[in-house]
Amino acid sequence: MTVAPNAHARPVVPSFSAVHVVVEKQRSGCIVVGAMGTRTLLPAAQALDVACGGALTALLKGGDLGPAVGATAVLYRPAGLACERILLVNLGKASELDARNYRKAVQAAMQRLKDTGATDALWCLGEADAKRCTMDWRAEQTVLAYGDTYYRFDQAKSEVAGKGNDRPAGLRAFKWQVASRAQKAAAQEALSCGASIVAGMQLARDLGNLPGNLCTPTTLADTAMYLAESHGLAVEVLERMDMERLGMGSFLSVAKGSDEPPKFIVLRYQGAEATQRPIVLVGKGITFDAGGISLKPAAEMDEMKYDMAGAASVLGTLQAAVEMALPLNVVALIPTCENLPSGRANKPGDIVTSMSGQTIEVLNTDAEGRLILCDALTYAERFDPVCVVDVATLTGACVIALGHVTSGVLGNDDKLVGELLRAGETAADPCWQLPLFDEYQEQLKSNFADMANIGGRAGGTITAAAFLSRFAKKYKWAHLDIAGTAWKSGKDKGSTGRPVPLLVHFLTHRAGR
Repeated sequence: MTVAPNAHARPVVPSFSAVHVVVEKQRSGCIVVGAMGTRTLLPAAQALDVACGGALTALLKGGDLGPAVGATAVLYRPAGLACERILLVNLGKASELDARNYRKAVQAAMQRLKDTGATDALWCLGEADAKRCTMDWRAEQTVLAYGDTYYRFDQAKSEVAGKGNDRPAGLRAFKWQVASRAQKAAAQEALSCGASIVAGMQLARDLGNLPGNLCTPTTLADTAMYLAESHGLAVEVLERMDMERLGMGSFLSVAKGSDEPPKFIVLRYQGAEATQRPIVLVGKGITFDAGGISLKPAAEMDEMKYDMAGAASVLGTLQAAVEMALPLNVVALIPTCENLPSGRANKPGDIVTSMSGQTIEVLNTDAEGRLILCDALTYAERFDPVCVVDVATLTGACVIALGHVTSGVLGNDDKLVGELLRAGETAADPCWQLPLFDEYQEQLKSNFADMANIGGRAGGTITAAAFLSRFAKKYKWAHLDIAGTAWKSGKDKGSTGRPVPLLVHFLTHRAGR
């Protein structure tokens, strides 16, 4: 089985449009309205209630709507209305309606909407006034909830393989009701932004969910070339010989354990004048990480196909930036290879020379992500970047420190780190800053080389970033460790598409939007 790069670009969102309509006169597969608790209907629900003879009030009085935030009830074929069904959603107490509860209610409503099988919807939950949540934020979060709820990865299933874009994609049309016509333009922009983020997340999730035999370094390179061709980007894919000429000895030392050829992808988006210095995004692209000679345990090793999530998120972010026509110059750098054990693979104790000329003692071959990223960070210097952000599933220590809710962020510029923190908060894709004091560099000392590639168990996320910082001294740099947030395990196993929302909001802020 093969998966063409354009398979990852299939449509994932319906036509999203901001409207100001008379709700009770609409023909729709489903009208989604809200209630505050189990007693108070919001205005759109009140209008429908009057038009259908008090059926929604009766539903509340009958106890059909549960008391919890996100509880739902469906009224089918309501008398006196042209819509097929009404979906009523409990938004909880007005005094407690904050961003978290709003998102919880929206996600529950979206799941119930999907379960109804409706092919179009009129969404009226935007009228709920959540604390410190702007109208455009509510609109964008609705689209992101749609993307998360309706996403599926089934390209490798025999009953759908080869059908591609012919498969049903959920809703055909999604109308988002605004309170006044004056709000339509702003709401439409927010909906479009959300749709671009969702499409970028879809790309990242599809690439992440592909197994290692289908998503190879060549697959990532082909995807980058497809994006370049379809969006008018400049692309260059460096091969092993190119990297040898550049002196990328650290990166190539990881790649030599595999028969799959390594690739170094350079993808450039010019949305501003050529004189404007670019933002460089670097994504770790280990398409399968067995740990090398320092072999990982067998349990859950299949999840190491997600070790290229940094690369996937950078590709998804760049796609979103292009669709949004952000007035920025952005360069994506993706070092990609496999990390496997073989007679050619790195051995613990080997010493390699990076592109910067610094030597590295490889004490653990499973700390390979930093070995490929360091050469990419050195390569980034040639673009004279305004800043560099690298994204990587780098350390299990980050999962221990922050769990699966929050990504870790470290860097050599507090203003840049602060931008990422605020972008994550706005996008509901949070990150948390960890310290990067000089004292941590002591743990990387080597008796035989300029540095070791690990610093011991203590502060593993920090010492990994400290290692990278040695290659990022010529520009403002930040590092996102997404080891705990890039995918889910268990029954919901799969790529999350994070941190595409965070990165897109970072770029939109830089673009002045």
